[in-house]
Amino acid sequence: MALRIGIDIGSTTVKVVVLDAQNKLLFRSYERHYSKTRERTCETLRGLRGLLGGQQVQLLITGSAGLGVAKAAGLDFVQEVYATAAAVREFIPGTDAVIELGGEDAKIIFFGNTLEERMNGSCAGGTGAFIDQMATLLNVSVDELDELSLRHEKIYPIASRCGVFAKSDIQPILNQGGRKEDVAASIFQAVVDQTVAGLTQGRELKGTIVFLGGPLHFLAGLRQRFVETLHLDQDHAIFPEDGDCFAAIGAMNSEMKSGKWVWAGIGLQLCTGYTVAYLVYTIGTLVTAPSTLNVGAAVAGLIAVLIMAAVIVCMVHRTNRKIKEDYALAGNQAAMSR
Repeated sequence: MALRIGIDIGSTTVKVVVLDAQNKLLFRSYERHYSKTRERTCETLRGLRGLLGGQQVQLLITGSAGLGVAKAAGLDFVQEVYATAAAVREFIPGTDAVIELGGEDAKIIFFGNTLEERMNGSCAGGTGAFIDQMATLLNVSVDELDELSLRHEKIYPIASRCGVFAKSDIQPILNQGGRKEDVAASIFQAVVDQTVAGLTQGRELKGTIVFLGGPLHFLAGLRQRFVETLHLDQDHAIFPEDGDCFAAIGAMNSEMKSGKWVWAGIGLQLCTGYTVAYLVYTIGTLVTAPSTLNVGAAVAGLIAVLIMAAVIVCMVHRTNRKIKEDYALAGNQAAMSR
């Protein structure tokens, strides 16, 4: 049975997952690539020889830095929003919105009749890179920054739109004896404010919200600031166990669903041909020899036509929805590039 490999190559990290046919996660990794995306990906795959040896595999790439690797290797690529949406719809149905923070990007995906994506522009303010920069300013590791934030007593207003502005806010606080614990929590609060205010653009964040991406997966203090700011209870704030690798998982689920629809299309064509041929035969019999017409068979043929019509309407509706999502995402990405 073929194993499925999903690779999510982001701006700062490579995520690799291996799934079996039942969507059981056999392997996962989350590693920084330090701008060596191909080398890091190949090194991870080489480490899977024992698991993959002698196996048939399907492999798909997603992520903001994955397209170039996919083209160079001649592999299929799935846009990361679709990959993330596929995983969320599969494993967390009923989700209203997704907040995902990466190394240098942040996005919110609203679910509904169509997918709507809001993403930061060229600036990495309010992302993992911003958190790394602020940890360096405080002379601590990112893990230590997280631990400090959990012991805070107050929150200071800090700009997260730009690292330079954030430093100009933080340095006077430290110079005046401000506690590192409070500054650490204030940094995470600045990330929350930047994400919510900058990306919602007036649209309300409500209902069940799923939080994805490395920073939200690994940093408890950042998760706490989001939950408190958005006033979410544990039923409406969802932090998946594999939230750092969700796009890689979703890439393979998206591909599997596409394959199912290909076979469904083939079956639909065969059934349509059979139904048309049967109707032609029935109408011909009715015209030339009505006394020999089998009424029961004619009724069965009519029911088959109605079923086929319903299936066609369903597929057209699905295709139309996909086209709307494509236009919506293309419009958002074009707006961000201007």
